[in-house]
Amino acid sequence: MFTLDAKDFSFAGADLSRPECIVAERDGTLWVSDNRGAITRIIPDGQQQRLGRMGGKPNGMTMAGDGSFLMANIALRRFYRVSRNGEEKVFLDTIEGQPVGAANFVERDPLGRLWLSVSSRLENHLEALESDIPDGYVILLDEKGPRIVADGLLFTNEVRLDAEMGWLYMAETRGGRVSRAPVLDDGSLGPREIFGPEPIFDGALIDGIRFDMDGNLWVTEITRNRLYMIAPNGTAHMVFEDPSSEILDHPSSLTFAGHDLRTVYVGGLGQTRLATFRAPVAGLPPAHWV
Repeated sequence: MFTLDAKDFSFAGADLSRPECIVAERDGTLWVSDNRGAITRIIPDGQQQRLGRMGGKPNGMTMAGDGSFLMANIALRRFYRVSRNGEEKVFLDTIEGQPVGAANFVERDPLGRLWLSVSSRLENHLEALESDIPDGYVILLDEKGPRIVADGLLFTNEVRLDAEMGWLYMAETRGGRVSRAPVLDDGSLGPREIFGPEPIFDGALIDGIRFDMDGNLWVTEITRNRLYMIAPNGTAHMVFEDPSSEILDHPSSLTFAGHDLRTVYVGGLGQTRLATFRAPVAGLPPAHWV
């Protein structure tokens, strides 16, 4: 069973601010959400460049087919497109005639569909972290336009499709759990069910989720700075814990990178750099690698 020790980690990047989400390219370039602007670009030799002036709390993002970035901003409560020269444009801020709410994450699948998570509809979305308020939801944006395909979630965070695009997996931060639902032919979702432990431990707040090529779902947990793997059969084991916050500080996401997709970068809400380690198996390639 794979576990990590402190000595297994190294670091990348410097002086980052709230590096919640990471997008990796084949050439080793990393794009990291950064609340001083929108995104910080880290090239393989370590040089950094900051893009955008968005502010707020830029968080979950993905790369679009044209190389731009599709990003949620949970504080500004909108979804943005950010070009590689830092230009920003809102691409979604209302749904069904109402403000979208606390925009959290954007996932793009190999078919070009966007899966957008919204943590809460409350004006103060942090209230949905403090008590069970099931008003999180997921938007599907495809050629038919945006529509809500999942609702009633406990602070929706990252969402991912499995390798076959047969199931959508949804991190419910307040619930400390992962939910999943089958993806139907028209993009709508079937009945939702819990995947893995519920919760992963008492008091857990999970944030990021990501698949590897063996079908394991990697999970970040922010209250005890933990990394987990949930096997395809739903059993979970802890890979690493950092109660001192020396390596991980409120870990919010992880990304597989490198030529073999086995170099993992972990971002965190309290970190100023990315933690990195080598995984035993490659990650599932993101849509922009396919």
